[in-house]
Amino acid sequence: MDHHADRRAVPEHQEAVRGLVEAGLAAARRATTLPLAGLLAAAAAGVLAPRTLVADAVAGLDLPGFDNSQMDGYAVGAADLAGATPARPVVLPVAAPVPAGTQPPPLEAGTAAPVMTGAPVPAGADAVVKIEDADPPAFPDPAARAGVRFATPAAAGTFVRRRGSDVAAGDVVVPAGTPVGPPQLGVLVASGVTEVEVAEAPHVLLVSTGSELVPAGETLGPAQLHDANGAALTAALAQVGCRVTPRVVADDPAALRAVLADAPADVALVVTSGGVSAGAYEVVRQTLTDAWFGHVAVQPGGPQGLGTVTLGAPGDPPEVPLVAFPGNPVSALVSFELFLRPVLAAATGAGPAHRPRGRAPLATAVDSPPHLHQVRRGRLDPDGRVALVGGPGSHLLAHLAAATLLVHVPPGVAHLPAGAEVDYWEIR
Repeated sequence: MDHHADRRAVPEHQEAVRGLVEAGLAAARRATTLPLAGLLAAAAAGVLAPRTLVADAVAGLDLPGFDNSQMDGYAVGAADLAGATPARPVVLPVAAPVPAGTQPPPLEAGTAAPVMTGAPVPAGADAVVKIEDADPPAFPDPAARAGVRFATPAAAGTFVRRRGSDVAAGDVVVPAGTPVGPPQLGVLVASGVTEVEVAEAPHVLLVSTGSELVPAGETLGPAQLHDANGAALTAALAQVGCRVTPRVVADDPAALRAVLADAPADVALVVTSGGVSAGAYEVVRQTLTDAWFGHVAVQPGGPQGLGTVTLGAPGDPPEVPLVAFPGNPVSALVSFELFLRPVLAAATGAGPAHRPRGRAPLATAVDSPPHLHQVRRGRLDPDGRVALVGGPGSHLLAHLAAATLLVHVPPGVAHLPAGAEVDYWEIR
C-alpha cells in the first residue's frame, strides 16, 4: 500500500487554507472609524498596525491649496519676457522676495519677485524662471535696489504648480480596499482628511498545546519547555496585521474546550500548534473531531489540521476557521509561511501576499525525500550561492533564527548537486 498517496500536495493544502480562512475573515470583518491623529501617533510610536480602508477617503480641500512655485526662482508675468533674447535680454526690477509660508502681495507688472520652492505664486505672476536661468544666477540682498536679466521668454504656467492639480476637494484620494501606508498617510493629511473608516485587525486565538509547555519567563520544572511556538507565532501573526490572544493548554481535552469556550467574542481565527499527529496525547485532534487532520507532502510540517470550531458555549455561534499546525517549532513556523501567512497578508494589507522570491545555485549538495516538498533553511553566501543553515530537523529553531531564506526542494527530487539552482523565499 502506498501511504505516500494519502498525503495532500502542498498547493492543494494552500488552496484549502486560503478558501476557508478568506471566507471566515470576510464573515467576521468589522469596520471602525479612526481619527487620523491616532494613526499618526501610532506611527510616531513605532506601533502602526496595518490598516485597510473599507470606505473611500474623500479630500476635504484642494492639493495644492494654492498656486505655488516648483522651483527657487523669479515669479514673473510671461508677457513681460515675451521679447527676451540673449542679445537683448529683458531687465526687470526685483520686487520683495516670497518665502514659503507667506502670503505675498500682488506682483506689479514689469517686476520680478524672488520666490522659493513651495511658496505661493503672487497674483499677477503666471510663470517662474528658475534662478539658474536668471542673470545674475543668485538672489540679491532684499534691502538692495536690484535688477535681474532674462535672456529667454517664459511660457505662462512654467514651473507653476496649480491649485488642485494633484487632488481637488471632493475627489476620492484613497479608495476603499487600499492599505494605509506612508504615502497614503501623507496624502490623507495633506488633503485635509481627519478620520478614516478601516477594517479592524483580525483577532486570532493562538493556542499552544502540550503539558510540557511553560509560558515565557516562568521557571522550568523537570521535562518542561518554554512556549517558543507561542512567542514566534504571536510575532508572525502581528507582522501580518493581526491581534493575538495567546493561550497555553495542557494535553487535556477539557482544558482545550475551556479555552475555546472562554475565547473573546470577536475572535475571527483559531490557530493551534501541537496535538495534530498520531501520538497518544494529540489533544487538538482528539478534541476537534469534526476537523480534517492528515498529512501534507512537506518536510518539515507534514501533520496538519483544518476545519471550523465553535467558540463560546456549545451551540453558540460563531464558527470560525481553525488552522492546526504541528508542534515542533520549525514545523510550526514553516507551516505558517507556506499556508497561512499569504492569506493573512493579503487580507490585512500588511504587505505583499508572497515573500520576495529568487533562484540561485546551491553552495553544497542536498538530499531530499523524493515524495516530499522539502523546505530547508539557508542564506546567500558572498558569491550569491545558497548556503544551507543546519539540517532538515524540525526542532532546529536556532538554525531557522540564523537563516534569511527558505529553500525549496520540490517533490520528485532525491538529490541536488552543488551548483544546481533552487528556488528560495526571503524571510528577512
